[in-house]
Amino acid sequence: MTDFVPARYFTPLLAAFFFLMFAGDAAAARIGELVQTDPWQQMRRFFTFSDPGLRLGLIGALLFGATCGLLGSFIVVRKMALIGDAISHAVLPGVALGFLWSMDKDPLAILVGATIAGLTGSLVVELIQRTTKIKQDAALGIVLASFFAVGLCLIRMIQNNNGASKITGLKSYLFGDIAVLDRQDILTITAVVIITVLLVVLLYRPLLTIGFDREFAYSIGLPVKLLDGIFQLFLAFSIVVALQAVGVVLVSALLITPAAAAYLLVNRMHHMLWVASAIGMLSAVLGVFFSFLGSNLPTGPFMVLGASSVFLVAYLFAPRHGRVTRWLRHRSRRRDVSNENTLKSIYRILEQGAANGAGNVVQIDKLAGERRVSKAELLTDLRRLRRIGAVDLIAQGRDVMLTDAGLQRARRVVRNHRLWEVYLTNEAAYASNHVHDDAEKIEHFLSEEKVAEIEHQLDYPEVDPHGKPIPGRIGA
Repeated sequence: MTDFVPARYFTPLLAAFFFLMFAGDAAAARIGELVQTDPWQQMRRFFTFSDPGLRLGLIGALLFGATCGLLGSFIVVRKMALIGDAISHAVLPGVALGFLWSMDKDPLAILVGATIAGLTGSLVVELIQRTTKIKQDAALGIVLASFFAVGLCLIRMIQNNNGASKITGLKSYLFGDIAVLDRQDILTITAVVIITVLLVVLLYRPLLTIGFDREFAYSIGLPVKLLDGIFQLFLAFSIVVALQAVGVVLVSALLITPAAAAYLLVNRMHHMLWVASAIGMLSAVLGVFFSFLGSNLPTGPFMVLGASSVFLVAYLFAPRHGRVTRWLRHRSRRRDVSNENTLKSIYRILEQGAANGAGNVVQIDKLAGERRVSKAELLTDLRRLRRIGAVDLIAQGRDVMLTDAGLQRARRVVRNHRLWEVYLTNEAAYASNHVHDDAEKIEHFLSEEKVAEIEHQLDYPEVDPHGKPIPGRIGA
């Protein structure tokens, strides 16, 4: 199991943090106050980082994008997507209570209140599961809706008592508004991110064990309940720090979507953590960028759309699991099978001709009859085989002959076919007249190692169940 080593990966993030945080301020509006709508001018301002509000927004985006991707990876692996969604809604009452504590948008008070509310929501879900017949999904739905409703009521009461001016910052937690981030918010987010990264570094192996085999974690004495509580605590922290930019409704998407995209792209957990963090940061920065191009454009939805776009690309083009990639691989496999079937048919005709004293040339008309395809379709296959150097077309395209490379490939396919027929008759007690169809399917997928193993097991047979010779191994 590979350890999780964060230092070299977070160096660029720290460098960006210090550059953006302490760059010289310019007299410019915050993101939410921009009235300039010329996209080219806005792009220039974005890439020069001339606006202090933009710099703070980018810092926040990079930080909570990284931590959401990091913890989101464990959520996806542990199949906790609904739990993340429930906690993101359950923290809203805590946000309102943290605001009531100081009657102002104090990041620390709101962080504490929201974290307590999120953990309370998790405990209520577990209590409902333990004391009733209700399953987890129903309990999550109850808690999600109930806590969210309480939070909305509290926000409305605060608004009625204090007016719209004081509630502006608080409403950003509901709908998301990265423009309200200030230096104190950034410092709070930074502290949460640093502690979260340290948590993942120190508890990587136990969290990984719990994520993939919970029963094994119990058997080796890991404090599973305690680790679950710690993880949910920091999950609540991460949700709260992202709430201001994305909002309660969409924050779960920023947790899940980057991690889901990374899950399709890589096969190792430690790779997934870094890829998910990178996608989270990219999605957050894309959200800031596109919302900066116009006036009053929402940042949170653009962030989620950025993450969804990356997920769509991964869904279509991931190396192993992408739909387009799998289609191309299947198409290539079908083409290879067709090529090998054509070469096998040529070899069989040549084999029959050799018994009759014929030469090494096969008539295309005869080959089309053997393959049971039209001459036009066969010529298409033969031209493809000629491009890869397996056959030569002669006599003005009326005849075909195998090259040395084509002959070797044809012998390999025929050997696999006939050897598998022997295996089925000797080891699986198949009737000799029932083995052909199975051998037709498996002949294209036997590796040289498996063929050598079968040959050794069968004591190197020389003929198949029908008395036809089995070609020798290539190079033998």
